[in-house]
Parts: sequence; structure tokens; C-alpha cells
Amino acid sequence: MHLEEDTANLKHVRDATGETYSLMDVNRSGVALMEIVGEPDIRSPEEAGACLRELRAILRYIGVSSANMEEGAFRCDANVSLRPRGAQTYGAKVEVKNMNSFRSVVRALSYEIARQTEVLRSGGRIVQETRGWVEERGVTVSQRSKEAAHDYRYFPEPDLPPLFLDPTWVAEIRARLPELPGPKRTRFMAEYRLSAEEAATLTDSRALADFYEEAVRQGAGPRAAANWMLRDVLRLLNTSGTSIDGSKLTPGHLAGLIALLDDGRLSVRSAPEVLEEVFRTGASPEAVMQGRGLEQVSDSGALEAVVAQVLADGRNGRAIADYRAGKGAAMGFLVGAVMKQTRGTANPGLVKELLAQKLDAGG
Repeated sequence: MHLEEDTANLKHVRDATGETYSLMDVNRSGVALMEIVGEPDIRSPEEAGACLRELRAILRYIGVSSANMEEGAFRCDANVSLRPRGAQTYGAKVEVKNMNSFRSVVRALSYEIARQTEVLRSGGRIVQETRGWVEERGVTVSQRSKEAAHDYRYFPEPDLPPLFLDPTWVAEIRARLPELPGPKRTRFMAEYRLSAEEAATLTDSRALADFYEEAVRQGAGPRAAANWMLRDVLRLLNTSGTSIDGSKLTPGHLAGLIALLDDGRLSVRSAPEVLEEVFRTGASPEAVMQGRGLEQVSDSGALEAVVAQVLADGRNGRAIADYRAGKGAAMGFLVGAVMKQTRGTANPGLVKELLAQKLDAGG
């Protein structure tokens, strides 16, 4: 299987070492284009989709394109040919066009492979042609035959002579490239002990990866920062339709929220509420916590009065009896009652300890 990004005329230049580069061309509307032609070593539609997603990530990381297929900033034509297992020669090449999403690429290639397989198994012959993908019907249809074209020939542009690039200049440009998605994923897994899936999500965009690393640099634990970003931060971004670099949330905010949790000043129960307000307003986690009265109460004296009130409440008599009868689940009910009285600000570990002391002592 052979993939190529669709473009106009492709120009090649060669540097002093003999290495060849693809140059950007300009189409009729004046938009810069670059074509990337791959070798025929992709073996499945799913692999083709993964290849294109990785290429999109690279283009976005280096800041040369939005690479949105749906907007036409990134296009793909795919050549499909089949050969018997063990054969060295490829069969006739069929080019598939009109795919405007990664999902379309996978679906179109799956259909074309199945179509060619059926033709060959029935004794037919694959015709070299261009076919278009029809999204609504889920099929490819013939557009034009290329039986007379045994290969694709590119003709030199007489107004564009060959360019020879200084290897030093090429090396300087290469040195300025940012860390690309693949190496970054590998490093995140090794340095921050993330799973492959977690690293892939956090490096999906350069802005998201930079946000995560800056939060860690500002004191957030790598595991805690990853958990909050993968769960709550991404949820807020998705529901608001905002990008991480376009939101009011900063790496310092996330590091500050995690610090409040680590210090025991903010409960896990209240933290999402604080984060949502920080995300909405850009205020500091400390200010939101104080303004909403959510600072966790870890003072034994202040909590003993609430514990006594809960134990004296007749509605909790059944839970008290169950606890004394050895039913451990009853403790969770009583802790919940105290947490409700304190609007979730009580330190649950301390609440459980105080309740056990009172109940075991017969209070």
C-alpha cells in the first residue's frame, strides 16, 4: 500500500551530500503545498491511518500547518495493490482519492482491498485506474483509467533550476526542530512512568505536552499531574470546546491545586469544584478555595463537635448499631454524615478516627 499527500507539482532539491528534499510548491490559489510520497510498505488500512495521524502530529508540532483533513489543510491519496503471499512483484496499482478524514481513509482502503480481492479470486484482472471514495455509499467508483501509464513521470520545471543546499544550513535548521511526538512519548513513559496510552494522550498536541511538563516543573507530582489532566482537565476542555493554550487555566494553577491537596488543605471531594472555577475565571486555586469556604478542616477540636452531633442524631441510630455489630460498611455511612454537615470540608481520615474513638468508647 502506498500513501501520498495530495498536492500540485513536486520539486526536488539535492544538497551537497546527495540527500534529496521535497520542496513546497504553490498551487493556483497561492497556497503553499508540500507532497510526501511514501514507499509501498504499509500493510493495512489501520496502519495507514496510524501513519497519517503521526504525520499530522509532526506537522503540528513543528508549526507548519493545522493539518486538519476536514478543512483541506491535509489531504491523502492512496495507491492500493495486491500480490499473492510470497510474491515479489506488486499487482496493478489503483489510486484512491476523495478521502477527507482519517476514518474515510481506513474505510476506503478496507473497501478497495476487499474489492480487489474479490476480483482476483473470481479470475478477473485489476485495471490500473483512479477511483474516488463515495462516503455516503461506502464504496469506491472508477474515475479514469491509467492503463497506458506504467509509472508516474514527473517532468522538470524549466523555470526552476536545481538547488544545492549547504549541509551546514540544513543541520542548523534540523537542530532548531522541537522534540517530535514519537521521542516525546518515549521520554514521558521513561521519565514520568506513564503508560503508553497516557503518554500518547498527553503528547497529542505540543501545547498539551508543554502544559503538563511545566506543571511538573512547578512542583506537581508527575503522576498526580497526569491524573488530573487526563481526567478533569481534558473533560473541561472538551465540554467548553477550548484548547489548552486558549484556556484561562495555567500550569501554575494545576501545580497549586495539587499542592493544596498534598498539604491536606483541600479535599479530593472539593478539588474538582475548585478546578472548574479556576478554569472558568483564571483565579488562583487558593483564592477559590478560600472564597468558597472549601479549605479542609483538620482541627480535631472543631470536628469533635460535629462528630458528637452526628452520633446524637436519632436518624443515625441504625448505622451506629450496625457498626457495633461488626458491620464495617456502617462507618462509611457515618463518615458521610459528618462530611455532609461540613459541606465536604472535613478531613475524612480524621473524621473516621474520631468516630471510631467515640463509638469504641461507647459514646
